[in-house]
Amino acid sequence: MELKTKIHAEDAKQELVITREFDLPLELLFKAYEEPEIVEQWMGTKVIKLENKKHGSWQFITTDPKGNEHGFNGTIHEFVPNQKITRTFEMENTPFPVQLEFLTFEKLTANTSKLTMHIVYKSVADRNQMLQMPFAQGLNMAHNRLESIVSKLK
Repeated sequence: MELKTKIHAEDAKQELVITREFDLPLELLFKAYEEPEIVEQWMGTKVIKLENKKHGSWQFITTDPKGNEHGFNGTIHEFVPNQKITRTFEMENTPFPVQLEFLTFEKLTANTSKLTMHIVYKSVADRNQMLQMPFAQGLNMAHNRLESIVSKLK
């Protein structure tokens, strides 16, 4: 089955462009990235901090099936409600360097919207290493949960 979340990776470039169309109004899609309680549900993570503002920061912790905790954090550089979020993303205690993420939210119709994520990695090798992980399937599953959970808020 084809994944609804599309990942475009050009050869020899240190970036990914990820797109997903949702059967959700723009405001609800954005809320899924803005409200800590909703983020926790669709990401399956604990939100420690989520400061949705310029120079804000965020911190999440997830627990794997063995009970090990994994931390993620970053800085929010730009936050424009229902339009865009620019932030850094760091996986703690891993060899992956910080990445830069540009999230753009777009209204398609009254009840559909689109998310475009432009992610820039420190190197092509780092990007390629990320693509070797079950990244695409995991992101698609998370986006499916997002749509399912947030559609109940309509």
